[in-house]
Parts: sequence; C-alpha cells; structure tokens
Amino acid sequence: MRVEVDVLGRFEVRVNGVAVSAESWKRAASAHLVKLLALSPGHRLHREQAMEALWLETSPDAGSANLRKAVHFARRALDSHDAIMFDNEIVAIGGDVAVDAESFESAAKAALKSNDASACARAADLCRGALLPDDRYAAWADEPRERLRQLHMRVLRAGGQWERLLEADPSDEEAQRAVMQSALDAGNRGEVIRRFQRLREQLRADLGVGPAKATVALYEKALASDAPNVPSLTDRVRASLAWGIIHLNSGEFAKADAAGREARTLAIQANLGREVGEASALVGLAAHMQGKWPDIFRTEFVESVRAGAFVTTCVFDGHLCLAEFCLCGAGGHESVAGSARELLAVAEGAGSVAGRALATLILGEAELFAGNLDAAERLLTEADSLHESVHADAGRVITLQRLAEVMLARGRKYRAARVLQKARGMAEAHWLAPHLRIRLQALAVESASSATNARNAIRDGDQLMAGSGMCQPCSIGFRVAACIALAESGELADASRRLDEAERVAGMWQGGPWVAAVWEARGVHRRAQGHADQANALFREAAARYSQLGRGLDATRCEGRVT
Repeated sequence: MRVEVDVLGRFEVRVNGVAVSAESWKRAASAHLVKLLALSPGHRLHREQAMEALWLETSPDAGSANLRKAVHFARRALDSHDAIMFDNEIVAIGGDVAVDAESFESAAKAALKSNDASACARAADLCRGALLPDDRYAAWADEPRERLRQLHMRVLRAGGQWERLLEADPSDEEAQRAVMQSALDAGNRGEVIRRFQRLREQLRADLGVGPAKATVALYEKALASDAPNVPSLTDRVRASLAWGIIHLNSGEFAKADAAGREARTLAIQANLGREVGEASALVGLAAHMQGKWPDIFRTEFVESVRAGAFVTTCVFDGHLCLAEFCLCGAGGHESVAGSARELLAVAEGAGSVAGRALATLILGEAELFAGNLDAAERLLTEADSLHESVHADAGRVITLQRLAEVMLARGRKYRAARVLQKARGMAEAHWLAPHLRIRLQALAVESASSATNARNAIRDGDQLMAGSGMCQPCSIGFRVAACIALAESGELADASRRLDEAERVAGMWQGGPWVAAVWEARGVHRRAQGHADQANALFREAAARYSQLGRGLDATRCEGRVT
C-alpha cells in the first residue's frame, strides 16, 4: 500500500493513487492525526506524544479515548485498516509513505549544499504553498511550518528567484532592491518608482514602518536618473516620508518630526489626502515616542481646524489610532470628557464641522466607557451625522464601532451586527483599512448569534491578520474577543495560544485598557478549564484595572462574571 500525503498549500491524501475526498473526513480529529503523523519522524509517534499534541487540555483517559476514535475514523476515511497502525503504544501511518514536505526539504537541503542556483530554483518548485494553511493555530504545526517557510525563502534567495521570493513575501526588501536595480539598469525608471510605492504599501508608513536606507537611496537614484523629468511632488512626498520613518526607527525623533511636517506641507500642496494622513501619523508617532503626543495633538487640532475640511479630515485620520489609544485608554471619564469639551469649543470657534465630529466622538466614547449608554448613543449618533456630512469615513467607522458597542451593552446583537455592516464598506475602501477592519472584526465575533457564527467571524479575522500591514495594536480587541469565544465553546488549546499572543501585543503598548482586557479573557479561559477561584481573582483584577481607567462599563461586566 502506498500512502501519499500533501501538506504544502493544502491537505490531501492519496491511497494507491486514489485521492481521499474531503467528505471522507467525518471527524476533524482523524484528519489532524494523519497530518500530525505525516509531519513526525518516520510517520510514527508514541501514543502519549499524539495525545499531548492533540488533546493537551483533556484528562489522560479522555485523551486515550479521543485517540482511539481518531484512529478509527482515520481508517474509515482512508478505507483501509492497515493505513493507520496502532498497537496501543505506537500510532503510525502504514505502508509506503510519501509526504510532499519531506521531498521538498530533502531537495532544498541538497541544493543549498551544492551551491547550485539552478538546483535551488528546481527545489523551490516543490514547495506549493504554506504548510497546512487551514491549521494556522495548531501548535504542533508551528515549528515545521516556520522551518519550511524559512527553507523556501533560502532556496529562492540562493537561486536568485527574486520575483518568486516577492510572491511569497512582498515585503522582502533584498528582493525588492534586486528587482528595482535590474529595472534601473534597464532604464525603466518608472518601474523602480512603482515598486517603491508597492513596498511602502506593504510596510505601512502610517504604522511607522518603511523601507531601509539602501532602498530609499535607490529610489532617489531613480528619481534623479532622468534629468529632464523633475521629480513630482508626489515622489518628493514619498521620499520625505521614507526618510522620516528611518529617522523614527533610529530614535532621531526631531528629524522624524521635521520630515513628517515637510512631507505634509508638500502633500497638502499636491492634494494628496492619504499622504497628508501618513505624514500626520509620522508626526504623531515621533511625539508619542517622547511622551508628548497629547500636547502635539492639541496643537495639531487647533491648526488643522483652521485650515479647512480637507486638511482637518486628513490630519485627524493620521492621528486616529493614537487618539483612540491615548485619549480613550487612560485618564478616566472626566479627564477624557474635559479634553473633548475643550476641543469642541475650539472647533465651534473655528466653524469646523470635522473638528466638531471628532470632539463629539470622543465625548461619546467617554460616556460609553463610563456606562452612560443613553448619553453615549445620543453623542455618537450626532458624531456619525457630522462625520458623514464632511465625508470623514475613518472617523465615521470608529463612531459606528462605538454605536455597535452600545447595542451590545444593551444586549441587542442583531442591531449591533447591522451597524457593523454599515461600517464595513467604508473601512474596506479606506487607506486606514489595516486599522479599521480588524477593529470591526472584534465586534463581529462578539455580536455573533451562535458559536458557529463566532467561529466563522474568527476565521475571517484570522485571514485579515494573515494579510500584510495589519495594525497590531488595533488587533488586540479581535484577539481578546476570539480568546473568549473559543474558551466559552470549549476550544481551550486554541484559546490559550491566542491569549499568549494578545498578552504579547498588550505588553507592547502600556497605559491603556488592553492589559485589563487580557486579564478578563484569561479569567474566562481559567473558568472553562474548571479553575473557578483563579477565574474570579482574574475577573476582580480586571475590574479594578478598568475602574482605574474610568471604564465603568467594562468594570461592571467583569464584576458580573465573578461567581
């Protein structure tokens, strides 16, 4: 009997040349067992190893029963008792076994050892995709997935397969520079400029990530390579932004601020809304790194509301993510509301509808966090109308997100889902989509009407997270919501891994409500594990942390979880 298992780019099993249909896998555990064995040395494992990998959270007796069932259903799927060998100690795939990942790994190592570029290119052909893409959160697949990904990158690089390397990782700067240099050598200046812009898209200037010095220098060389054509304002803006991010990441915050302001001035002249926003984000990030963001934001607010709706909206877009963290994460209800009332007075004095929209949004958020739902809904509804009137889509998405939270706090999941649906289209079309879409996905999980719908929303969120340039700080809400939903549905291993990721991200940005959110999620997880006392302690700690931030609504929810 010959058993062939494909795990790269897909999961498929063939027994004696006949493919096993997807419908044959009646139980997910049976497919997981075959995948695990396919990745194991010799395609065999001790029963304890299999149980630990697949059913870590269960008791030994339950794990043993699960293993026996998985073996039974795997044999049925493969239509052969001998396809899975099990003698109560060792479980293995029977027959002559061939796994595509092993074939690729063997060929890749031999090609790299030979230092033959052609051999490396041929070896790369054997890797048809990521390892088990449908099992992204299976812990037992983490190490082989990363090992094979790195090996694939190595053979592509060694084979000079720059275009294919960029297909696998569009943000690989060495590959981008190689292709850009080739285009420049061929006199294709426009291709260099286009590729630089695509790289900026991948790296997300609004997140403080940009091309390296060597890449920016190559871009500027392309701009200067055709003397009769003076670089456009757009080109100069993008160069300034790129250098500003380099200064930011080098700790040269004054230079980063200066580059951001220069880029913004040029972008306003060229009517480049997105670049105005990116430049404002750079100015904001430089200020935040020095603990000066609140003061900078107030100055930016006053200056922008006097400059007209276009500038105001674009500048606010650039500060939106930091504003949500800094203004709504700390200081308590009265502090946040007081700041918002000051901003509202400035906006009204300048006759700025966009300024009024942002200030009213912040006031509504303050009331929401304090648990004053009627006041929150009134203010947020007004903010939605103001944002709509000046076509400030990013601010409107955040406003609708908060209105959906009001609906959820009142137990109206259906209305929350409808509000979210209205916000999705605007979020997807906006240049701030990497911030906005994942924020909405958190509420899609929370507003799901069933465990199945929640799992589907989590899957959709995972796909968003797998894309390039997703904002990690903005993802914390989705990560926490996914943890809670999975723990409540009994998927404890998946929930545990997501909790660890949420905790890592929360630790990157101190001072907001995220640590409390992670404590709450960990409490739900502990309770699902049967540790009620630990869960109660975690809920009380989360409630205390929320209270310190003036977030009475969240504190009350956590207190209500205590049994």
